[in-house]
Amino acid sequence: MSEAQPDPTPPTGFAPQPGIAQRLLRLKPYFWRQRSVWALAIGATLVAALTEPLIPALFQPLLDNGFAQNSLPLWSIPLVVIGLFGLRGLAHFVAQYALARVTNDGMEKLRSDLFGKLVRADLSLFSRQSASALSNTVVYEVQIGASQLVSALIGLTRDGFTLLALIGYLMWLNWQLTLVVFTVAPGLSWIMKVLSRRLYGLTKESQKATDDLAYVVEENVLAHRMVRLHGAQAQQIGRFNALGQRLRRLALKSTAASAAMTPLTQIMAAVALSLVLVIALVQSREPGSGATVGGFVAFITAMLMLIAPIKRLADVANPITRGLAALERGLALMHDAPEESQGEHRVQRAKGALEWQDVSMQFNPDGEPALAQIHLSVRPGETVALVGTSGAGKTTLIQLLPRFLNPSSGQILLDGVPLPQWQLASLRQQLAMVSQDVVMLNDSLAVNVSLGDTPDRAKVQQCLQAANLWAHVQTLPQGMDTLLGHNANQLSGGQRQRLAIARALYKDAPILILDEATSALDNESERLVQDALQKLMQGRTTLIVAHRLSTIEHADRVIVMERGRIVEQGAPAELLAQGGAYARLHHRGEWASEAPDGPSSLS
Repeated sequence: MSEAQPDPTPPTGFAPQPGIAQRLLRLKPYFWRQRSVWALAIGATLVAALTEPLIPALFQPLLDNGFAQNSLPLWSIPLVVIGLFGLRGLAHFVAQYALARVTNDGMEKLRSDLFGKLVRADLSLFSRQSASALSNTVVYEVQIGASQLVSALIGLTRDGFTLLALIGYLMWLNWQLTLVVFTVAPGLSWIMKVLSRRLYGLTKESQKATDDLAYVVEENVLAHRMVRLHGAQAQQIGRFNALGQRLRRLALKSTAASAAMTPLTQIMAAVALSLVLVIALVQSREPGSGATVGGFVAFITAMLMLIAPIKRLADVANPITRGLAALERGLALMHDAPEESQGEHRVQRAKGALEWQDVSMQFNPDGEPALAQIHLSVRPGETVALVGTSGAGKTTLIQLLPRFLNPSSGQILLDGVPLPQWQLASLRQQLAMVSQDVVMLNDSLAVNVSLGDTPDRAKVQQCLQAANLWAHVQTLPQGMDTLLGHNANQLSGGQRQRLAIARALYKDAPILILDEATSALDNESERLVQDALQKLMQGRTTLIVAHRLSTIEHADRVIVMERGRIVEQGAPAELLAQGGAYARLHHRGEWASEAPDGPSSLS
């Protein structure tokens, strides 16, 4: 389990505005790019909607002229019916396909922007949010939200047009009866407004509960050994079940709010239908009313056809609410994840001179500083070892170089230029790192070696040979094209370390950071890794966080740290002869591993 647990709470800095229209405007850059496709979808939807009143319109002449007077030619009936439904079917197909184009285009653009934002975001984001919450937002929330929202909007357009067309036809048939139908509109509008607010709040709570549940799974996957060692399975199952119960209750409340729209809508429609039937019968008994059986059947049919679009319009609040809530999480991530600050200075290859000027680092304002007033200069090509007991601040010191952390005070210079003035890509181009925590991507071995670059196969092979790994690579099924799987678990610890060394060799950076690179290896693996490290260190400024004496025996200078301060520095033999802090560490064998103080690095 990581030491600093991220807060699974979703970002709150991008609070939703109250109006749906205002919230929809935020999505315009993503889902309004293909205007012509939107126009095609809406046009096809309009055609399909306009065919709706033609169905009841067929009943009037069929009943009044076809059955009563037998004046309709028989061949015209199938021709009209087949033509009408064929036109509806074609319009529905075009609308659905255009809808899919709009949805997938907008979803791909938003997801791409989110991932780009994620990989360039300031590192503080990853301490505020869990990995499960971030991946859920980028992958699932965007997909579900886009699909629900765009489908609901097209449904809203289709049913809106259908409703208008049917109402227009009803007004033409009998405007008095049509006004009766309008009596349900205010009540229906109020119901939709109240239940939509309820659904939006429940959706937000459900998203938070889902993140909490996913975070528990993530924690237990990462800490599975510790959970088993302490027999905490039952405790963690109880924790998971409690969060699952909360999610279940929220889901039931959301379902109740959504399902309530249908019966309420149907009851109001039934009231309107009852009134229409009574008034229509009264009108038919009046002399000279002109009412016919065909006209009455056409009116009732058209009015009954209003129920389906009204019901769908009542239900549309749920997917629109859910879709907006899901997509707003993505927009909130875009807003709450500023990119890392950087300067403009850049060079192709730095000389490798480093200097820490009165650098202090404070993680907890009330706690002891991780670093206190560090003054240190490293010459180009010099090999400097950092030693000290756990918590001395060694890892924090080197985490400042690639700006994974920023000092609380003081400054660090590379070739005389403060790090904030460097362009980040150029700064990190000057650094290669091999740490005890080797991270590999689920890609080919060649891609992992050439990470960030298109693999040069000859260069990859050369680096693998220098890292004493080529012989093993030749035994793999696809050689350097073999997929490594999850964090290269098919390789041993020593092989992963040597693969990290091959990566550093491929990068060929002027500054090399070795963060306890051999701490977890057996003697044979360490011998192979040390041999590879000696080749890697040649001609580079090298900083070594030491765990074993063998890793610093060739260092030009040793820096001894205690409680965030430098207490000794000098050549290893000189410090040993002085009998000070280094000599005590050496004689007692206190080369303790230090857990990273800040964000973990990628080897």
